[in-house]
Amino acid sequence: MLMSELIAILASVITVSLIAFIGIIFIGLKENILRRVLVVLVGLASGTLLGAAFLHLLPEAAENNATLTPFFYVIIGIVFFFGLEKFLYWRHCHEGECPVHMFVYLNLFGDGIHNFIDGMIIAAAFLGSFDLGFVVTLAVIFHEIPQEIGDFGVLIYGGFSRKRALAYNFLSALTAILGASVAYFLANAENISVFLVPFAAGGFIYIAAADLMPEMHKKHQGTASFIQLMAIVSGIALMAYLKIFIGA
Repeated sequence: MLMSELIAILASVITVSLIAFIGIIFIGLKENILRRVLVVLVGLASGTLLGAAFLHLLPEAAENNATLTPFFYVIIGIVFFFGLEKFLYWRHCHEGECPVHMFVYLNLFGDGIHNFIDGMIIAAAFLGSFDLGFVVTLAVIFHEIPQEIGDFGVLIYGGFSRKRALAYNFLSALTAILGASVAYFLANAENISVFLVPFAAGGFIYIAAADLMPEMHKKHQGTASFIQLMAIVSGIALMAYLKIFIGA
Protein backbone atom coordinates (compact mmCIF):
# COMPACT_ATOMS: atom_id res chain seq x y z
CA MET A 1 0.00 0.00 0.00
CA LEU A 2 2.76 2.41 0.93
CA MET A 3 4.58 1.70 -2.34
CA SER A 4 1.46 2.44 -4.40
CA GLU A 5 0.99 5.69 -2.46
CA LEU A 6 4.60 6.67 -3.13
CA ILE A 7 4.23 5.96 -6.86
CA ALA A 8 1.02 8.04 -7.03
CA ILE A 9 2.67 10.90 -5.12
CA LEU A 10 5.77 10.94 -7.32
CA ALA A 11 3.73 10.71 -10.53
CA SER A 12 1.60 13.66 -9.40
CA VAL A 13 4.43 15.96 -8.33
CA ILE A 14 6.46 15.18 -11.46
CA THR A 15 3.42 16.04 -13.58
CA VAL A 16 2.96 19.30 -11.67
CA SER A 17 6.68 20.10 -12.06
CA LEU A 18 6.54 19.58 -15.82
CA ILE A 19 3.98 22.39 -16.06
CA ALA A 20 6.98 24.71 -15.68
CA PHE A 21 7.62 24.11 -19.39
CA ILE A 22 4.23 25.49 -20.38
CA GLY A 23 5.94 28.73 -21.36
CA ILE A 24 7.00 26.99 -24.59
CA ILE A 25 3.40 27.15 -25.80
CA PHE A 26 3.19 30.88 -25.31
CA ILE A 27 6.57 31.94 -26.72
CA GLY A 28 5.10 32.86 -30.10
CA LEU A 29 1.64 33.86 -28.88
CA LYS A 30 0.56 37.45 -29.37
CA GLU A 31 0.33 39.40 -26.11
CA ASN A 32 -3.34 40.37 -26.51
CA ILE A 33 -4.34 36.72 -27.06
CA LEU A 34 -2.26 35.61 -24.06
CA ARG A 35 -4.07 38.12 -21.85
CA ARG A 36 -7.44 36.72 -22.89
CA VAL A 37 -6.31 33.18 -22.15
CA LEU A 38 -5.02 34.20 -18.74
CA VAL A 39 -8.34 35.84 -17.84
CA VAL A 40 -9.98 32.42 -18.07
CA LEU A 41 -7.13 30.45 -16.50
CA VAL A 42 -6.80 32.68 -13.44
CA GLY A 43 -10.56 32.51 -12.82
CA LEU A 44 -10.60 28.74 -13.27
CA ALA A 45 -7.63 28.37 -10.90
CA SER A 46 -9.37 30.48 -8.26
CA GLY A 47 -12.53 28.41 -8.49
CA THR A 48 -10.77 25.05 -8.31
CA LEU A 49 -8.72 26.15 -5.29
CA LEU A 50 -11.81 27.32 -3.42
CA GLY A 51 -13.71 24.19 -4.42
CA ALA A 52 -10.88 21.91 -3.35
CA ALA A 53 -10.53 23.71 0.00
CA PHE A 54 -14.21 23.85 0.98
CA LEU A 55 -15.59 20.72 -0.69
CA HIS A 56 -12.70 18.28 -0.26
CA LEU A 57 -9.95 19.31 2.16
CA LEU A 58 -12.06 20.82 4.96
CA PRO A 59 -14.62 17.95 5.05
CA GLU A 60 -11.72 15.48 5.12
CA ALA A 61 -10.07 17.37 8.00
CA ALA A 62 -13.33 17.68 9.95
CA GLU A 63 -14.09 13.98 9.48
CA ASN A 64 -10.77 12.98 11.02
CA ASN A 65 -11.04 15.42 13.93
CA ALA A 66 -14.28 16.48 15.61
CA THR A 67 -12.65 19.35 17.53
CA LEU A 68 -11.88 22.89 16.36
CA THR A 69 -8.22 21.96 15.83
CA PRO A 70 -8.41 21.59 12.00
CA PHE A 71 -9.83 25.10 11.71
CA PHE A 72 -6.93 26.50 13.70
CA TYR A 73 -4.66 24.79 11.17
CA VAL A 74 -6.63 26.49 8.37
CA ILE A 75 -5.94 29.85 10.02
CA ILE A 76 -2.28 28.95 10.36
CA GLY A 77 -2.18 28.15 6.64
CA ILE A 78 -3.73 31.50 5.71
CA VAL A 79 -1.38 33.46 7.99
CA PHE A 80 1.64 31.48 6.78
CA PHE A 81 0.98 32.29 3.15
CA PHE A 82 0.44 35.94 4.04
CA GLY A 83 3.81 35.97 5.79
CA LEU A 84 5.45 34.28 2.83
CA GLU A 85 4.24 37.01 0.49
CA LYS A 86 4.90 39.82 2.95
CA PHE A 87 8.46 38.99 3.86
CA LEU A 88 9.70 37.42 0.64
CA TYR A 89 7.84 39.87 -1.64
CA TRP A 90 6.37 36.86 -3.38
CA ARG A 91 4.02 37.96 -6.13
CA HIS A 92 2.37 36.14 -9.04
CA CYS A 93 2.41 38.28 -12.18
CA HIS A 94 -0.34 36.54 -14.13
CA GLU A 95 -0.41 39.20 -16.82
CA GLY A 96 3.34 39.68 -17.18
CA GLU A 97 3.17 43.24 -15.85
CA CYS A 98 5.55 43.15 -12.92
CA PRO A 99 6.94 46.11 -10.97
CA VAL A 100 10.56 47.02 -11.66
CA HIS A 101 11.60 46.12 -8.11
CA MET A 102 10.62 42.49 -8.71
CA PHE A 103 13.97 40.75 -8.47
CA VAL A 104 14.10 37.68 -10.66
CA TYR A 105 16.10 35.47 -8.27
CA LEU A 106 13.89 36.40 -5.35
CA ASN A 107 10.92 35.35 -7.44
CA LEU A 108 12.59 32.01 -8.13
CA PHE A 109 13.31 31.52 -4.44
CA GLY A 110 9.76 32.34 -3.42
CA ASP A 111 8.35 30.13 -6.16
CA GLY A 112 10.61 27.29 -5.05
CA ILE A 113 9.23 27.51 -1.51
CA HIS A 114 5.69 27.58 -2.88
CA ASN A 115 6.33 24.48 -5.02
CA PHE A 116 7.92 22.74 -2.02
CA ILE A 117 4.71 23.33 -0.06
CA ASP A 118 2.60 22.17 -3.01
CA GLY A 119 4.55 18.91 -2.98
CA MET A 120 3.93 18.46 0.75
CA ILE A 121 0.23 19.18 0.27
CA ILE A 122 -0.10 16.63 -2.54
CA ALA A 123 1.71 13.97 -0.52
CA ALA A 124 -0.42 14.63 2.56
CA ALA A 125 -3.59 14.37 0.46
CA PHE A 126 -2.59 11.00 -1.02
CA LEU A 127 -1.74 9.72 2.45
CA GLY A 128 -5.33 10.58 3.40
CA SER A 129 -6.82 8.79 0.41
CA PHE A 130 -6.13 8.31 -3.29
CA ASP A 131 -9.29 10.21 -4.26
CA LEU A 132 -8.32 13.21 -2.14
CA GLY A 133 -4.82 13.15 -3.63
CA PHE A 134 -6.27 13.18 -7.15
CA VAL A 135 -8.51 16.18 -6.41
CA VAL A 136 -5.71 18.17 -4.76
CA THR A 137 -3.36 17.41 -7.64
CA LEU A 138 -5.98 18.62 -10.10
CA ALA A 139 -6.48 21.83 -8.12
CA VAL A 140 -2.72 22.43 -7.96
CA ILE A 141 -2.42 21.87 -11.72
CA PHE A 142 -5.14 24.43 -12.48
CA HIS A 143 -3.37 26.87 -10.18
CA GLU A 144 0.10 26.14 -11.54
CA ILE A 145 -0.78 26.80 -15.20
CA PRO A 146 -1.42 30.56 -14.87
CA GLN A 147 1.27 30.88 -12.21
CA GLU A 148 3.97 29.24 -14.34
CA ILE A 149 2.98 31.35 -17.34
CA GLY A 150 3.34 34.42 -15.13
CA ASP A 151 6.66 33.24 -13.71
CA PHE A 152 7.97 32.64 -17.22
CA GLY A 153 7.04 36.21 -18.06
CA VAL A 154 8.80 37.48 -14.92
CA LEU A 155 12.05 35.73 -15.85
CA ILE A 156 11.93 37.08 -19.40
CA TYR A 157 11.16 40.54 -18.03
CA GLY A 158 14.14 40.20 -15.66
CA GLY A 159 16.56 39.63 -18.52
CA PHE A 160 16.67 35.84 -18.93
CA SER A 161 16.72 34.33 -22.37
CA ARG A 162 13.70 32.14 -23.18
CA LYS A 163 15.70 28.91 -22.86
CA ARG A 164 17.26 30.01 -19.58
CA ALA A 165 13.86 31.09 -18.25
CA LEU A 166 12.38 27.66 -19.01
CA ALA A 167 15.33 25.88 -17.40
CA TYR A 168 15.32 27.94 -14.19
CA ASN A 169 11.54 27.77 -13.93
CA PHE A 170 11.74 23.98 -14.12
CA LEU A 171 14.51 23.81 -11.49
CA SER A 172 12.31 25.87 -9.18
CA ALA A 173 9.37 23.53 -9.86
CA LEU A 174 11.41 20.46 -8.87
CA THR A 175 11.25 21.52 -5.22
CA ALA A 176 7.73 20.02 -5.29
CA ILE A 177 9.34 16.57 -5.46
CA LEU A 178 11.50 17.41 -2.46
CA GLY A 179 8.48 18.66 -0.52
CA ALA A 180 6.50 15.52 -1.33
CA SER A 181 9.41 13.31 -0.24
CA VAL A 182 9.76 15.14 3.07
CA ALA A 183 6.03 14.87 3.79
CA TYR A 184 5.91 11.19 2.82
CA PHE A 185 8.82 10.09 5.00
CA LEU A 186 7.78 12.25 7.94
CA ALA A 187 4.32 10.74 7.74
CA ASN A 188 5.83 7.30 8.26
CA ALA A 189 7.09 8.47 11.65
CA GLU A 190 4.13 10.72 12.51
CA ASN A 191 0.79 11.39 10.83
CA ILE A 192 1.37 14.96 9.67
CA SER A 193 -1.55 14.79 7.24
CA VAL A 194 -3.77 15.70 10.20
CA PHE A 195 -2.02 19.08 10.12
CA LEU A 196 -1.21 19.41 6.43
CA VAL A 197 -4.71 18.78 5.03
CA PRO A 198 -6.37 21.75 6.80
CA PHE A 199 -3.14 23.75 6.38
CA ALA A 200 -3.43 23.14 2.64
CA ALA A 201 -7.04 24.33 2.75
CA GLY A 202 -5.88 27.57 4.37
CA GLY A 203 -3.20 27.99 1.72
CA PHE A 204 -5.66 27.37 -1.12
CA ILE A 205 -8.15 29.86 0.34
CA TYR A 206 -5.44 32.49 0.73
CA ILE A 207 -4.05 32.05 -2.79
CA ALA A 208 -7.52 32.24 -4.34
CA ALA A 209 -8.83 35.17 -2.27
CA ALA A 210 -5.70 37.27 -1.69
CA ASP A 211 -3.66 36.54 -4.82
CA LEU A 212 -5.76 35.44 -7.78
CA MET A 213 -8.94 37.42 -7.18
CA PRO A 214 -7.13 40.78 -6.79
CA GLU A 215 -5.49 40.06 -10.15
CA MET A 216 -8.92 39.62 -11.69
CA HIS A 217 -10.11 42.94 -10.22
CA LYS A 218 -7.65 44.67 -12.54
CA LYS A 219 -10.08 43.89 -15.37
CA HIS A 220 -13.22 46.05 -15.10
CA GLN A 221 -14.73 45.56 -18.56
CA GLY A 222 -18.16 43.93 -18.54
CA THR A 223 -17.25 41.05 -20.84
CA ALA A 224 -14.01 40.23 -19.05
CA SER A 225 -15.72 40.39 -15.65
CA PHE A 226 -18.46 38.01 -16.79
CA ILE A 227 -15.91 35.57 -18.22
CA GLN A 228 -13.96 35.66 -14.94
CA LEU A 229 -17.11 34.98 -12.92
CA MET A 230 -18.05 32.06 -15.17
CA ALA A 231 -14.50 30.69 -14.93
CA ILE A 232 -14.62 30.80 -11.11
CA VAL A 233 -18.04 29.11 -11.07
CA SER A 234 -16.77 26.48 -13.53
CA GLY A 235 -13.79 25.71 -11.30
CA ILE A 236 -16.03 25.30 -8.24
CA ALA A 237 -18.51 23.23 -10.28
CA LEU A 238 -15.73 20.90 -11.40
CA MET A 239 -14.68 20.28 -7.79
CA ALA A 240 -18.34 19.78 -6.80
CA TYR A 241 -18.83 17.30 -9.65
CA LEU A 242 -15.80 15.30 -8.53
CA LYS A 243 -17.12 15.27 -4.96
CA ILE A 244 -20.76 14.41 -5.66
CA PHE A 245 -20.71 12.21 -8.77
CA ILE A 246 -17.22 10.73 -8.85
CA GLY A 247 -16.78 10.45 -5.12
CA ALA A 248 -13.23 11.86 -5.33
